[in-house]
Amino acid sequence: MATYHINVNGQDQQVEAMPDTPLLWVLRDNLQLTGTKFGCGIAQCGACTVHLDGNATRSCGLLISSIGTQKITTIEGLSAPGLHAVQKAWIEENVPQCGFCQTGQVMSAVALITQNSNPTDAEIDTAMSGNICRCGTYERIKKAIKRASTPKPN
Repeated sequence: MATYHINVNGQDQQVEAMPDTPLLWVLRDNLQLTGTKFGCGIAQCGACTVHLDGNATRSCGLLISSIGTQKITTIEGLSAPGLHAVQKAWIEENVPQCGFCQTGQVMSAVALITQNSNPTDAEIDTAMSGNICRCGTYERIKKAIKRASTPKPN
């Protein structure tokens, strides 16, 4: 076991874990931040997506020993105290069905529109291609991203 000092959702945390423990399990088991989901375990489905210094990152394939001083944001820390614009758009476009992939989808969408405030359909497709939705709500996901990223009138 080793002790790691990490910053999660703006809070400094101290956790004990084996160096080869994936960040996903540190978040869920050590810190009880269960919004980040386990899907495939091989960083292919996107259910475990968090932000690492603002970039969408699969937490199931990221070892706690590799975090260093990078800041981690989970779905729980996305937009305290209210909902992020992407979460609001998700509700307005009626995106969720089973809900399993939604936290990973939202985290990827937020990273996209943070880096590109008005993405094209092709840019949305590329950015979201690593997130699998078992219910097939891809068109609603795209509409929600467009709604959340549409420039607002002054």
